[in-house]
Amino acid sequence: MKIICIGRNYLAHIEELDRDLPTKPLFFMKPASALLLPHNPFFYPDFSKEINYETELVLRICKPGRSIAEKFAHKYYDAISVGIDFTARDLQRECIAKGHPWEIAKSFDSSAPIGEFRKIGELPNPESINFGMKLNGEWVQQGKSSDMIFGFDKIVSYVSQFVTLKEGDYIFTGTPRGVGEVHIGDKLELFLEGEMVFWFWVK
Repeated sequence: MKIICIGRNYLAHIEELDRDLPTKPLFFMKPASALLLPHNPFFYPDFSKEINYETELVLRICKPGRSIAEKFAHKYYDAISVGIDFTARDLQRECIAKGHPWEIAKSFDSSAPIGEFRKIGELPNPESINFGMKLNGEWVQQGKSSDMIFGFDKIVSYVSQFVTLKEGDYIFTGTPRGVGEVHIGDKLELFLEGEMVFWFWVK
């Protein structure tokens, strides 16, 4: 199992971070050890002083494929959930300034909480899926899949040109506006179409 993450896939998020608009999907990967298992807290790592949340829709790959044509891509994922791409923003800025890879800021243990999955076909409007996150009971991020720059099929097709997708792989599809910091004692709740699919504490 591997975790593939798409960057800069919502215009409002690109603007809030003052980044360039991509012409094709940008992706990086997290290891399996990045998964935060249900009922476990997220322990704030001692190597960073600025951990940011990035709330995202997460696809679950249902069968293996490579070099998938975009028109067939929908056959390779069957379920969706909401997850968080935790980012050590201070480490990321340092790596970018030095021209270094920044996996250290994205791929650390427990940096990928993922909620319970739902069948995409059972959602009320699969063409525009609503999701969001509450921090200590207050909405801080809300988005919908119809606002993505690159849709699910484009993402799956593009990534599969470089990386063979396997059953059980996860694809984080990008975050909308509203990323911010977490602190010890915070409670995070993830929502898909108004239903909470995961919650945990920061300790």
